[in-house]
Amino acid sequence: MKAINSTQSVNYFFEHLFQEFQLPLKNPVLVFSLLLFIILLSPILLRKIRIPSIIGLIISGVIIGPKGLGLIGEGALDKEGSIKLFSTIGLLYIMFMAGLELDMNEFKRYLKKSLAFGAFTFFVPILLGFPLCYYVLELSETASWLTASMFATHTLVAYPIISKYGLTKHTAVAIAVGGTILTDTAVLIILAVISSSTKGQLDSAFWFRLITSLTIFSLIMFLVIPRLARWFFSKLDSEKASQYIFVLSVVFFAAFLAEVAGVEGIIGAFVAGLVLNRLIPHNSILMNRVEFIGNALFIPFFLIFVGMVVDYRAFFQGSWPLIIAGVLTTFALFSKWLAAFFTQLVFRMTGTERQVIFGLSASHAAATLAIIMVGYKIILNQPAIDAAKKLGQTIEPERLLNDNVLNGTVLLILITCMVASFVTENAGKKLLILKAENEDDEPQGMRLRNKHLLVAMNELSGNEQVMDFSLMVSDPKVINPISVVSVHPNNEDAERLIRRSRKSLEEIVKHFSGYEAKINTIATIDYNVSSGIARVAKELVSDIVVLNDNSRMNILKRLVGDDRAHLMDVCDKTIFFCNFDKPFVSATRILVTCPPFAELESSFVLWVERVLRFSKELNVKLELYTTTNTHDKWKRVAEDNKLNVETQWTAIEELDDFFLLNSKKQSTDIIIFCSARSGSVSYSAAVDLFPSKLEKAFPKNDYLLIFPSQQQTDPVYGSYEDIDSTAISRGVEAIQKIGKEVGNIFKKGSQKE
Repeated sequence: MKAINSTQSVNYFFEHLFQEFQLPLKNPVLVFSLLLFIILLSPILLRKIRIPSIIGLIISGVIIGPKGLGLIGEGALDKEGSIKLFSTIGLLYIMFMAGLELDMNEFKRYLKKSLAFGAFTFFVPILLGFPLCYYVLELSETASWLTASMFATHTLVAYPIISKYGLTKHTAVAIAVGGTILTDTAVLIILAVISSSTKGQLDSAFWFRLITSLTIFSLIMFLVIPRLARWFFSKLDSEKASQYIFVLSVVFFAAFLAEVAGVEGIIGAFVAGLVLNRLIPHNSILMNRVEFIGNALFIPFFLIFVGMVVDYRAFFQGSWPLIIAGVLTTFALFSKWLAAFFTQLVFRMTGTERQVIFGLSASHAAATLAIIMVGYKIILNQPAIDAAKKLGQTIEPERLLNDNVLNGTVLLILITCMVASFVTENAGKKLLILKAENEDDEPQGMRLRNKHLLVAMNELSGNEQVMDFSLMVSDPKVINPISVVSVHPNNEDAERLIRRSRKSLEEIVKHFSGYEAKINTIATIDYNVSSGIARVAKELVSDIVVLNDNSRMNILKRLVGDDRAHLMDVCDKTIFFCNFDKPFVSATRILVTCPPFAELESSFVLWVERVLRFSKELNVKLELYTTTNTHDKWKRVAEDNKLNVETQWTAIEELDDFFLLNSKKQSTDIIIFCSARSGSVSYSAAVDLFPSKLEKAFPKNDYLLIFPSQQQTDPVYGSYEDIDSTAISRGVEAIQKIGKEVGNIFKKGSQKE
């Protein structure tokens, strides 16, 4: 009896196992596992034969889809299917990331070129595609316009390749992305118009509804969402998981609003990226998580879905489907190449840049599927079909776009995605090589190579803003950009403090692990904090030392009293004293000023490059208050380091002019003042008084005080350290102060007269 029961159990187990693996797979957990294995293994296997991972995912979708081996059935691809849901998320993610990673300063800079490319890639395919569809493929007039508009649109399927190469801010990429949004928006509006015209709804009421809904959508996205996002990020600055969930909510809500407004959801996702662009720094934990989860999960699901829709059996259904597929695919690629070629001619671009533009705009996927599926679902003889049903008869539906056009379009999607991926990958490599060669040929005087930043802190609490600032101003190309040092006094509690400090440093590394930047940590002891910081900075050959200057958290002020003066006496590095209380997302402007002749300091390029990077990460306007010579060198530093930052310059002759020009201050402004050390070429009596005036005039503002380094550039004079000019310099400073006060007395007297 036991043997019979055991046999039945074994049989039941194998029967149940057979049912679970019966095709198509029904178990959602098993289907999800299969897709994850494909996402994992497909790029690895195809990398050896030099096939882009995007193509591997699409081919995998063809193989496992209902038209291939049938591992996944049609039900999963339906509107309510799980794969359809994930693919929709992936599609929205692609458009969202395109808007989020778009450099707005570069986009404004190349707006005219984007408009030109958008016009070329929109009008060339439509004007040439309509006669092709109408006369060659013998489609109806409405179907010809719809198919021609399909030629005009494209999806940034190859954008992850460009992102992987770090070329998202290149001119050609900015032009292609900007043109994509313009042409896709126009095409999707045309789709709404054609869809309504076939239903006889193209009247004044339709146009009123469309314009009204788009206006409401724009007001919500560009007025309400930015204020809500800024408030949310400022209130939950330390809750990174909540911030990511909020970002996803905004993306999908924007897509929903766009669909309600009568356009496709991808437009809403892109607009969400534009809206959140300046609120999410590119070099931040939140940005890293957005990119990581999208590239690892959602976008691969979309690419697999594109492959599942492909019906390869269309090749074996006669010659006419092959002809239609060949004509559609050839013309789609040719029209996009022609648009890229015209853009190259007009703006005198290189052949490699033309290939990048063509590669990004050649792939047809999301919007193309939307257009063709809308046309395929439109049944022209619907009234006759309804009447026949009442009589018990059946009539074949007469669709606006037939099965041959649908199959040809799906094959077009596969081929164009493959071509776009190959072209983009090859052109991206060439562009990367050319970029590296050009950088090597550039003068090194204004560009920084070896960069290392030392952050002094003993605990994470209260120092998050300082670490965020340090990571934002660091070049992501540097392998080891930041070290965090914790210095404790050498006394009987030194060992206990070191052990506790190491645990705190581990928390810092864990907290900021979302950045893909290596953070070194050091816990050390010294007779005083300033000497310890100076010693570690010299050992690590750091170029900048960053400290928290907040009165509540300042570790130096707690231990050594006059912290700034003491640290500058023992440390000859450039020092950043940070006082950041507000979340960076609330910043509206960055005000920068420095004394005359600051451009003559040896470390001018060093701190200017960091300030420019800070402004670029926050994507806020920078207002510069300097002399003409300082501004001229500032511009050269920005150009040589390729940091395009929106800058407004105001000429001043004295530091006090800064207060007169900024009487209408905002508490959300970040003020940066580059001071000067005693004895330097830019030092004057006004420099010492400026920080105290700054704290009185702007008590609610965050600020950054910079003290440039005074390192000796000529080792010949290193043997004369015993000769000290401090007494002489102090005497000169005293005379300068007396002269200035006397001058003020005479000025007041003349004003009274």
